Amino acid sequence: MPLSRRDFTARTVIAGAGVALTGTVGALATAPGALAAEDGIRRDEHGRPCEPGYGPLVADPAGLLALPAGFTYRVITHSGVTKLDSGEITPSNHDGTAAFEGHRGVTLLVNNHELKGKRESWAHPVPLTEGLVYDPAAAGGCTVVEVRRGGEVAEWVGVAGTSTNCAGGSTPWDTWLTCEETEDLAGKNGMTKDHGYVFEVDPHDRRANRDPRPVKAFGRYAHEAVVIDPRQGHAYLTEDASGPNGLLYRWTPPAGFRHGRGKLRTLAADAGVLQAAKCIDSSGRFVDDLSRATKTGTVYGVDWVDVADRDARTVPVRKQFADGVVTRGRKLEGMWWADGGAYFVSSYAREESPGAAHDGQVWFYDPKRRTIRLNVLIGVNADPAADGGYDGPDNITVSPYGGLVIAEDGSGLQHLLGATESGRIYPLARNELNIGTAEDPEYSEFTGVCFSPDGRTLFANIQDPGIMLAITGPWRRAR
Repeated sequence: MPLSRRDFTARTVIAGAGVALTGTVGALATAPGALAAEDGIRRDEHGRPCEPGYGPLVADPAGLLALPAGFTYRVITHSGVTKLDSGEITPSNHDGTAAFEGHRGVTLLVNNHELKGKRESWAHPVPLTEGLVYDPAAAGGCTVVEVRRGGEVAEWVGVAGTSTNCAGGSTPWDTWLTCEETEDLAGKNGMTKDHGYVFEVDPHDRRANRDPRPVKAFGRYAHEAVVIDPRQGHAYLTEDASGPNGLLYRWTPPAGFRHGRGKLRTLAADAGVLQAAKCIDSSGRFVDDLSRATKTGTVYGVDWVDVADRDARTVPVRKQFADGVVTRGRKLEGMWWADGGAYFVSSYAREESPGAAHDGQVWFYDPKRRTIRLNVLIGVNADPAADGGYDGPDNITVSPYGGLVIAEDGSGLQHLLGATESGRIYPLARNELNIGTAEDPEYSEFTGVCFSPDGRTLFANIQDPGIMLAITGPWRRAR
């Protein structure tokens, strides 16, 4: 049922009070001597705002990762250096990642490898492990990384023969959904099968991953990320695409369907209902693109519009809607389910949004109120080569210590960022690995941010060449 203006106005009053970024392990105390004001900003004994975060970043003598004082990192996998259990090289281009609790203190991580197109185009594609291959021509896929209590690491293939595995999302039943950010059909770019789907990977049971099957019910488009509502069973999905910009989707399961391990692969291609978001403002006006919003606290009502042809055989899904029917987003990126809803990123918008330039947004979708709220806005970074400015949020996670952790995929320097509950941004790490030249330095994006199940370790990836890092230190609530 579409939202009426009266319904939306009532929901806006509630949602406008703010959505707390509370984390999932409980709130810890603020720093000694600091007071938390009603606005959520930590202040000193004189009432002056404290700088958020953990202090300035300290340069790394090894030239890899700058961190605040007291924090350390460890390399878990490194493409071209570490090897799988099979003896083959760790694949490159690490992207979306999630951590799961295994037996006897083991942490299991499923790691996407964003490798587009033919295998021959890449030095270290995902190995074609027998029984785990969807399309033998495709280079991408996922690996499962096992980190044991004593520090020993093992790695094996979860799925192979997929393409451009970008972000994804974990499920309430402890599996991983990997998303293909491509629309290649069989015969294009050397592919022998259609791509642009979501696949499920079980980190606990290697046998469950045999004979990979796409979840066609979720649609075929340039998938970025996905989350599952554990109460209602809806899937929410982002699309990172342009010309026109991508969409925010909701998939409603068919009557009687019950989620669980292996259940998604049993769905028919047309099972359930796939819809795209349509937003309205408090005056009842249609919102054509989320990038227009330039004020934190902005709240929109959300309706959902049916997708006509979810497998997009002739017309991409986002192009099936005329102007004024659905709301688009500039680079809809990472998602994370927490606090009863979905946090999701819409990345930078400059020339694409005249009069509404910025370098990234983080929104929160509240399914009960059917509203989205702009929680974080990153202003235009005037000089990406200089430290102190940020742009291009991408992968995202909710911190067990409150707030968010965001992987930067912008221009110039690349950071891991924290966002406090009040929306203030601070640096957590800086990539110091120059893959360019001394005269023209280049730094790869961060990806795959997620915390270990016990909340003590932050995992993150440097996409190029493909390095998974484990970061530990004096975590606390950062306001």
